[in-house]
Amino acid sequence: MADPNSEPLPKKNGLDGGVEDETVAAVENGVVINHSGYRDQLKRQYSLLGLAGIAVTVDNAWVALGSSISVSILNGGPPGLIFGLIVALFYYTFIGLGLAELASSVPTAGGVYHWATIAGGPKHGRFLGFLTGWINFYGWMFDLAALVQITANITVSMYVIYHRDTYVFEPWHVYIAYLLVLWICIATVIFGNKLLPYTQNAGMFFVIVGGIVTIVVLAAMPKQHASNYFVWGSFNENNLTGWQGAVAFLLGVLNGAFTVGTPDAITHMAEELPHPRRDLPIAIALQIGLGFLYAFCFAITLCYAITDLGILQGGINTYPLVDIYLQATADGEGNQNLGATFGLLFIIWCASMLCCIGTTLTNSRIYWALARDNAVPLSSLFSKVNERLSCPVPATLFVAVIAAGIGAIPLGSEVAFLNLAGSFIILTTVSYAIPFAANVLTGRKHFPRGPFYLGKKRGFIVNVLAVMFIALFDIFYCFPYALPTDAEIMNYNAVILAGVVAITVVWWVMHARRKYPGPRVMGLYVVEGGGGDHDQVLHGAVVTPPGGGGQVGEGEKKGKD
Repeated sequence: MADPNSEPLPKKNGLDGGVEDETVAAVENGVVINHSGYRDQLKRQYSLLGLAGIAVTVDNAWVALGSSISVSILNGGPPGLIFGLIVALFYYTFIGLGLAELASSVPTAGGVYHWATIAGGPKHGRFLGFLTGWINFYGWMFDLAALVQITANITVSMYVIYHRDTYVFEPWHVYIAYLLVLWICIATVIFGNKLLPYTQNAGMFFVIVGGIVTIVVLAAMPKQHASNYFVWGSFNENNLTGWQGAVAFLLGVLNGAFTVGTPDAITHMAEELPHPRRDLPIAIALQIGLGFLYAFCFAITLCYAITDLGILQGGINTYPLVDIYLQATADGEGNQNLGATFGLLFIIWCASMLCCIGTTLTNSRIYWALARDNAVPLSSLFSKVNERLSCPVPATLFVAVIAAGIGAIPLGSEVAFLNLAGSFIILTTVSYAIPFAANVLTGRKHFPRGPFYLGKKRGFIVNVLAVMFIALFDIFYCFPYALPTDAEIMNYNAVILAGVVAITVVWWVMHARRKYPGPRVMGLYVVEGGGGDHDQVLHGAVVTPPGGGGQVGEGEKKGKD
């Protein structure tokens, strides 16, 4: 908790609408503290362009769509892929709006972990934040594992292109590549922190320019294209899941969700931005909007380049994009253009590698934020920051160890990639739903207005719709992938969610209930009382009355939102 003697700044800090320094929340015993309740330990080195680079690179939408096409290729073929992406954009728009409003109000590295704490209020906030933080962390760990798995598959595929006649695939080949990619990312995040803004700008280049090059090549090179009916109307004949059409389609939306489903990634960079309240909502909008635009154009050109769908339906853990590229770049007589295929894969490899670096960065910041608040085992170790490297090194290494373990799952499961992708979407969206629902149930009264404010009624509608869509689609993402099913191809997403919640509750009972004080944001934003004019701001919190302007100190009344 923040010190009771903390004082609000008199003018122009981040909470009164001023523009002088929006990174400052209050002064605690003469020390300037940020919106997390701590003094800055990380360099605020990312401009809006650098932040946009991380947003677009971590989203990596068109690459994610093509690389995870095995998730939906059996759920209606091209129509399932394209229309599923549109549906995913629709419901993730509500999620993005809700997250953008919270990030603009309280920009912290904890993200949804801190927002759930604030939204839950003094009675429930501590537990809700603890639960949300752990669920969000594990969700991002599954995403990191899925992305590194994609990059490892691309790496192996680039070798196989020139050795197709002699190469014999073994799952451990991909795992070795997985470990190499993972530890390159870890080393870059730890020792190359000063270079990270440039690597993410390079990632944005590969995502944007590489995406244009790939789309043009896929549109121009094929000697024959698929029919309009195949791309837009062949859902029923390409539904090989055993489910009825509507259910199969909704299950296939997972591919679209995996494509655009990273809206909170950049919120964890809040303490490395000079203008987080202004820039985070812009970057979230760019991430979702630009990501969808590229993924949609890529999906259409990709589907028109397919000439033989059958060879792409060989398994969920495979990398069918290689075969699509081989079909698209073949000459009129069917001779494969290995050089062109390798070049297209190299573009994806570069974008994916930089995406993995950005995602590793995100994961390390999430775990560090939890450790800083004594929410994890050995918090005193994992909360340490090497200020010379500007990196929480122990937390970053912990992320590497967990990711290495998760990455071994595909060695023994035919549907491992679906479980990785599905668990990422389910866990992260549940972590979004908790602060949204708590914010609605507490009357949206605990958050000060940021530059991006939805308004009381519109914000209520956005939050409720986001929670409803999350609940609907997460239920479908727990259905078996195909019928009939068995233990080998069963969907274990529900088991993973229940396991994460159970582990978190056990840790709460064993440790956090007594020793976890809650994040310091509670001392800056959480109010107590009966609501309305009787609310009291805790610990010298700095909040904004409806009219803007002045501050509210400890014990003063907080006006209605």
